[in-house]
Formats: sequence, C-alpha cells, structure tokens
Amino acid sequence: MSRLDSFIRRLLAQRACLEEAARLVADLPGPVVEIGLGNGRTYDHLRTLFPDRPIFVFDRRLDAHPDCRPPEDRLFLGDIARTLPTALAQMRRRAALVHADIGCGDAEVSARNARKLARYLPAIVAPGAVIACDQPIAARWTEPLALPEGVEPGRYFLYRCTGFG
Repeated sequence: MSRLDSFIRRLLAQRACLEEAARLVADLPGPVVEIGLGNGRTYDHLRTLFPDRPIFVFDRRLDAHPDCRPPEDRLFLGDIARTLPTALAQMRRRAALVHADIGCGDAEVSARNARKLARYLPAIVAPGAVIACDQPIAARWTEPLALPEGVEPGRYFLYRCTGFG
C-alpha cells in the first residue's frame, strides 16, 4: 500500500471513529477534548459535530491554520504532564469525549506518548466518556469499543472510560 493510500485510510478511519464517538456521547454531558491539535483539521471537524459544546485543546505548540484555532481560554500549550492535571479547574467539568492524535511516525515515541496519556487522562475524563485515539491506550480504567464498519482493527481505537475506583 502506498503512503498516500495509508494516509487516506487513516483519515477515513479517524472521521468514522469521531462520528461514532459523537453518537456514543450524545447523551453524556461534558466538554470535548482534543489532544494533538496539529494543523486543526480534526478540531474543525469536532466543531461541526459538537456545535454546542466547549472544545478544549492540548498541544505542545500552536501550529494550526488560523481558521482552526481554539479560543485562547480553551487552549493548553505545553507537555500534557503539566497541562492535563491542572485543566479541570478551567474546564469546570470532566470531558465526555477525548480525541487524541498523538502518533508521530516513530513507534517507540508514539507508544511512550500513549502511556503518558493513559497516566494523565484520569484528571479530566468522566466515567462513561469515550476516547478516540490513533494509538492503543492500555489502562485498567478503559474498555475497548467496537470500531465503525469499514475501520480495520489497529487503524484507530475507541474506548469507554469505566471509572477509576
């Protein structure tokens, strides 16, 4: 498979998983969280899926297209080890949906990022929330969810937060 075909499949899987996640959290109150803003494409899509919910964004730095940037009061810049543990005060409510696009092309670094995310997400995610991620999240407080039709296993991941007790 060419890299272009792989990229297209990843984006199709990402869109299908985000739309499924939106369906799954339709009745769960709380904001949406985007981890890994990048150029802002998925943030922009989340704005269309959740026009009435606040969307909080976390990234190391701001590189997004100017039309795809969140308001400053919903943007957390820096390492998630510092930003996630303190975000709940500003968010005021635990997240119903977390989308994390944290892969970087290096399998070892991507796996390390996923482990770090699993450590710090409990600070902001609500029980029953959905996590959509481009990397597998191995955490005792999650359960894998079925992927939408047409999404190959391992291409994208959906989880339900089962609680932290």
